[in-house]
Amino acid sequence: MRPLLSPLTGTADAETRLFMRVQAGDGAAFALLVRAIAAPSLALATRVVGDAGLAEEAVQEALTRLWREAARFDTARGGFWPWWRRILVNVALDGRRRLRAVVPLEAAGDPADPAPGPAELAEAAELDRRLAAAMARLPARQRAALALFHGEGLSMAEVGDALGTSAKAVEGLLDRGRRALKAMMNGEAE
Repeated sequence: MRPLLSPLTGTADAETRLFMRVQAGDGAAFALLVRAIAAPSLALATRVVGDAGLAEEAVQEALTRLWREAARFDTARGGFWPWWRRILVNVALDGRRRLRAVVPLEAAGDPADPAPGPAELAEAAELDRRLAAAMARLPARQRAALALFHGEGLSMAEVGDALGTSAKAVEGLLDRGRRALKAMMNGEAE
């Protein structure tokens, strides 16, 4: 699933065309664009920062930046979505760096078993808590890379674009992040 492709049309072109109107100062086009990108952007920001409230703030700040920096967008360098993801992830990472304490990600329940028993619920909750705590202790860029790659389903090149780095560097971030998570989950790290 690739929720940051176009939620409206399944293509990246619709948002790029809307954004071209935004570059010309069209406030109505900006409202349509915001409506189109709000939900997937909030989902991505939540995965990056691990807190719904902070994610909302990141999306709001990124949208403000999007309006202010519209003139910097160059269609020759790519589509709207990679440029927007990069702005959003950078704002979210900056916001996460300012955090005093990190709130763990809320984990989704298992849809395969509609009625788990109390023991299964307790075990799943403990595993979710441990995983969220481990994710929260990862460096911000590793956590963002894991969220974009596994949570959003982006390719390594797309993650690299969003983080402003190469696909090879993303591979390293993912590898270090996975190893650190595994070590923390196995109790090998503090």
